[in-house]
Amino acid sequence: MHAISDALKFIADNPHFMLTKTLEHLELSGAAIGVAILIAIPLGVVLGHLHRGSFIAINAANVGRALPSLAIISIGLGILGIGFVNVMVAMVVLAVPPMLTNAYVAVDGVDPDAVEAARAAGMTPAQVLWNVEIPLAVSLMFAGIRTGAVYVIATATLAAIGGGGGLGDVIVNQASYGTAGVIAGALAVTALAFFGEGVFAVIQRLLTPKALRHEEGPADLLAPAIEGT
Repeated sequence: MHAISDALKFIADNPHFMLTKTLEHLELSGAAIGVAILIAIPLGVVLGHLHRGSFIAINAANVGRALPSLAIISIGLGILGIGFVNVMVAMVVLAVPPMLTNAYVAVDGVDPDAVEAARAAGMTPAQVLWNVEIPLAVSLMFAGIRTGAVYVIATATLAAIGGGGGLGDVIVNQASYGTAGVIAGALAVTALAFFGEGVFAVIQRLLTPKALRHEEGPADLLAPAIEGT
């Protein structure tokens, strides 16, 4: 408890510094999550709609989980140099697998009877996708986005090694900020992870059709993606 109180005192004594580092962390995490969504969700939705490419979705998830983010940053130093872009690329590689897998499983697993009913009503394939499959799949898709977002926010502390800034600068620099600073940075990252999870949970609930809304725990949300791998 003494260590926690010292960390809170460090935050109170250095509000501008901690705010600056938190905003840097959010900027990096937000950029990585946004790019990952633009890559993973359209690809997963298309593959799920076509009911093809499970090999791509599943193996992309497995490969992405197997690649250490630190190794990607280290390799990127020789290609992208030190800074924001290098670390962002590593975070994108980390976030894409759960998003892609969940998007694929969500659309691929939509009730075939609902799809056939829509086709029988005269809907085009594009209308079936937008009006039937995506609304029914959005809850599970956002489970993948929530998982990827938490991964990125928690792992973006590695940006300190690649020159990307953020709260990792505080956590790895005990010589300058002391144990209180390290714990303060860790607490801030934890708070951001919970905040990111909460924001995407709210968005998920708002976008999910009312008839499909129900309370799900973290294990329930992750289970379909795990089964899909």
